[in-house]
Amino acid sequence: MTHPEVLSKLHSIPSYSEELGLDLTQPEDRFKWFIASMLFAKRISADIAKSTFRKFIEANLTSPKAIVDAGWDRLVQVLDAGGYVRYDFSTASNLLAICTKLLDQYGDIDAIHEYARDGNDLERRLLEFKGVGPTAVNIFLRELRGIWEKANPSISQFSIEVAKRLALPDSYVPEVESQLVRIYLEYCKKRRCEVCPVTTHCKHG
Repeated sequence: MTHPEVLSKLHSIPSYSEELGLDLTQPEDRFKWFIASMLFAKRISADIAKSTFRKFIEANLTSPKAIVDAGWDRLVQVLDAGGYVRYDFSTASNLLAICTKLLDQYGDIDAIHEYARDGNDLERRLLEFKGVGPTAVNIFLRELRGIWEKANPSISQFSIEVAKRLALPDSYVPEVESQLVRIYLEYCKKRRCEVCPVTTHCKHG
């Protein structure tokens, strides 16, 4: 199996932002992805995170102002409706704090990138938001490679592990990191090799 064939197969797998219908070249969708990244970062299933994000879309809670205006009780209702009950109270509080700080300090999500001196400063600024940890920052930034110039987070160990199984050189990993992480979480971790879309290319398949 050649590298182009493996890459072609990986590129056919949608990233989570693509599955959610987001176009990260659009500023409004970058904020939505920031919210989704927070949801994905918790120890909760991807299906629940996706379901909860869609509830935010249905409720038109897609901007910092809309989230602040909604208030804590409404945010908890939306989180619960998506099945995010394990972290509903803390996530509602964090979202309010994040959006308030974002509006007061930056105005919008893109301003964080504009103010950042480099990639490290960008990550530092994101980590200053309440409830945003390294996992959320990595999820958020890895899909912004090529869109935000300073978005260059450390490569996930999950993606490196899957790349090795596919005999994919490290130099190719950044362009398909999101897909590799998704393969790990949905197939490798659950030992669902028989239904994995790249199982025929995998050393462990």
